[in-house]
Amino acid sequence: MNRRVPIALVPLLALTLAGCQSTPASAPEPSGDGHGAIAGATELAEPALHLTSVTPAGEVHHLDLLDETNETLGEIAPPTSLETDGRFLYAGRDGGVGIVDSGVWTWNHVDHFHYYEAPAAVLGDLAGDGDPTVVASDLGAGVYFDGGESVLLDLDALKKGRIEERFRLDVPAGAGMVVPLPTGALVTDADGLRHVDATGAEVETVSCDDPAGSIATNVGVVVGCADGAVLAVTEADGTTFERIPYPAGADRAVSFAARESRPTVAGLSGGNGFWLLDTRERTWTRIDAGEPLARVAAVDDADQHVVALTEKGEVLVIDGESGKTLARTKPLVAASLADPVLAAGVTLQIDANRTYLNGPAENLMFEIDHADSARIARTFEADAPAFVAETGR
Repeated sequence: MNRRVPIALVPLLALTLAGCQSTPASAPEPSGDGHGAIAGATELAEPALHLTSVTPAGEVHHLDLLDETNETLGEIAPPTSLETDGRFLYAGRDGGVGIVDSGVWTWNHVDHFHYYEAPAAVLGDLAGDGDPTVVASDLGAGVYFDGGESVLLDLDALKKGRIEERFRLDVPAGAGMVVPLPTGALVTDADGLRHVDATGAEVETVSCDDPAGSIATNVGVVVGCADGAVLAVTEADGTTFERIPYPAGADRAVSFAARESRPTVAGLSGGNGFWLLDTRERTWTRIDAGEPLARVAAVDDADQHVVALTEKGEVLVIDGESGKTLARTKPLVAASLADPVLAAGVTLQIDANRTYLNGPAENLMFEIDHADSARIARTFEADAPAFVAETGR
């Protein structure tokens, strides 16, 4: 039984929605008639949070975190990577990206949120030359195929169930990224970064040595560089690029993770350490965890929690100010991390209240309360959840 309450049945929330403020440039207005209306979708009083998982064979499963019902959405080609924006799943493999619409999402309207649910669907496949690297956020999705192609997907078309490209450019073969911006994107090339518009036409070159890793925050879009980060900040008069350098002699981070739309993000560095990048203050802080870590993500809550996964499969909660370990679970995904193929898909999914961890070898997914001494709140049996995305957030 579906226990979600449609927005029309919640008068108090309806009054709140009547006072909506202007929409930020990074969040397009919903389509349809009337404020907040989206054709084919139901607006809800609470987020429709799910864990959407993909097995090694490509079966896509959809677990409702409210009533714990599970459904199979369909099949895609067996993936080797997975990225998400909280609604769409982008499952990469050599020669293509399978795209799934989870049918659940949250829309940020500056001072409050709107929650939606629509039918989930496997949308199809984006073909390309080589292995893809996907960068996805609520600004869109960019795909860089290492055979020499870069693609910016049309997010509005995806919301209508169609896979369409804003542009497809020839780029140098090898690793790279297409990083969506509110208008256009950043595309890596031999000179660093090219800022292009929505048609792929070059606007300017942005200095960044050896770009790797990107994340969108509520301040701007981060791209990691060998000597620091580039922060792209978009306002009404356009996008500006700021450099946030590392302290001298520092080991860099090559990926970033955090609770969605928070200003502070985390990234592993050399040895036992990780970086916290505060995009609001434009500062880096390095934390020594005292042991090898496999994953790290910033919760960026009032208590400055950071969640980490050790190489032994334990989940840690760390104080982001002092670096002190506040809590530790028993080993949860040791067998998965011991297998290099499975380990690539083990992730920490963070929201305001919970951390989700998948164990494909263990056939389990874990819900962890990071604010309550890393208490394991729920454990879900799952069929080889090789890749998992928290959707509806």
